[in-house]
Amino acid sequence: MMSLLGRPDVDAGEVFVNFNQNITSLAVATSGGYSLYSLGSVDSTLDKIYHTKSDELFLIERLFESSLVAIVSQRAPRKLKVCHFKKQSEICNYSYANTILAVKLNRERLIVCLEESLYIHNIQDMKVVHTIRDTPCNPLGLCALSSSSEHCYLAYPGSVTSGEVQIFDAINLHAKTMIPAHDTPLAAIAFSPSGTEIATASERGTVIRVFSSQDGSRLFELRRGLKRCVSIVSLSFSNCSEYLVSSSNTETVHIFRLDRSAAETADHGKQSTDDWMGYSFFRFLSKTVTSYLPTQVTDVFSQGRAFASVSLPEAGVRRMCAITTIQKQLRLLIASQDGYLYVYSIPSIEGAECQLIKRHDLRLEDHYAMDIKVDSPQTLGLNSGVSIGGAAGVPPSGSGASGSADGKSTATDKPGGSSSTSGGGGASGSGSAGASYASAVKGDEPVGGGPSST
Repeated sequence: MMSLLGRPDVDAGEVFVNFNQNITSLAVATSGGYSLYSLGSVDSTLDKIYHTKSDELFLIERLFESSLVAIVSQRAPRKLKVCHFKKQSEICNYSYANTILAVKLNRERLIVCLEESLYIHNIQDMKVVHTIRDTPCNPLGLCALSSSSEHCYLAYPGSVTSGEVQIFDAINLHAKTMIPAHDTPLAAIAFSPSGTEIATASERGTVIRVFSSQDGSRLFELRRGLKRCVSIVSLSFSNCSEYLVSSSNTETVHIFRLDRSAAETADHGKQSTDDWMGYSFFRFLSKTVTSYLPTQVTDVFSQGRAFASVSLPEAGVRRMCAITTIQKQLRLLIASQDGYLYVYSIPSIEGAECQLIKRHDLRLEDHYAMDIKVDSPQTLGLNSGVSIGGAAGVPPSGSGASGSADGKSTATDKPGGSSSTSGGGGASGSGSAGASYASAVKGDEPVGGGPSST
């Protein structure tokens, strides 16, 4: 069997780990099923709020603190299942023409990424509202969806030869902007919580850049390292947007501080010519010196360095990182494919190493957790068995599914040279079951607590 998502860890029986949009819970999938954990008390305990036995999964996404989860199994990699885990019920399922490489969701949209297309669903009723076709070949399913409903942007690679980022407005369904972020192809992208900024890294992995998602202007340039090129695996903004954390195939995790006040002060300083012995003299000196140096060297002088770092015991392990506030304390969380969740404090002094607070073993069974096997899950409201993009599969009798959910009208936008279609049929909800689905989307039926955001 081919390695899904280009990840040998799936075939090797490693765990799949993923944080939800506001870092209040952690999803963990193993060969025996999947579990959801609350992160509210992660400094001391890891509370398992749900566990079920299922087919081996390689994708799982939870919608904030709601009961809604989207899953894809290794046994059926072209099928997306949307479930209400609190009711132990399947809401709907969709089949696609090719392997699903990534699923992203927020309170407005659910995105399904295939190798050469992107499907945009309205998460309220799961209808396909837009399809972006003929995207540049994207075998790793690289894409990002802002968690913000106000700036609901979708980002994906715009080229296979360079690091172009296409920004698409997932609400108004049109191309927003194209950012020429790097010279080499993209390796990682991530939106800030507000959706107004996007962080990018290329396959070279030495420089991380932050851009405005509104107009594509460059805001920060951060130097991860000089000695070696690496493969960036994870980029994540903190909930307060003051920090950016990156992990790679090395043993080091880097935290960068995005000091916007310093950037604003520098901008004001550039307009002032009163203090010759201060800023103006420094600016004159730096211009004089760097004018004799190659562009690559002057770029290094202008790039920000890591504020703090973590050295883990082993390289080559895929890790997902996040920075959030736990009980009013800023914490770095590192979830690794070898089955551990690390909790670190973040120092107040630049250049210091983060201190390990707790290491949780995700493979240990928690006897307080639910262990539920649903042999015949009931369907809630939305129709199941919908085939998208010409995939094989016939809706079950009586489900009311209307066959293909492909778009009906061709749009004029062609971001990144791809074609886009909008409209389209799909699943529909009705009666009290539909109300249950709406409750899951809105988070009216939360399960388990989350960390404090104060």
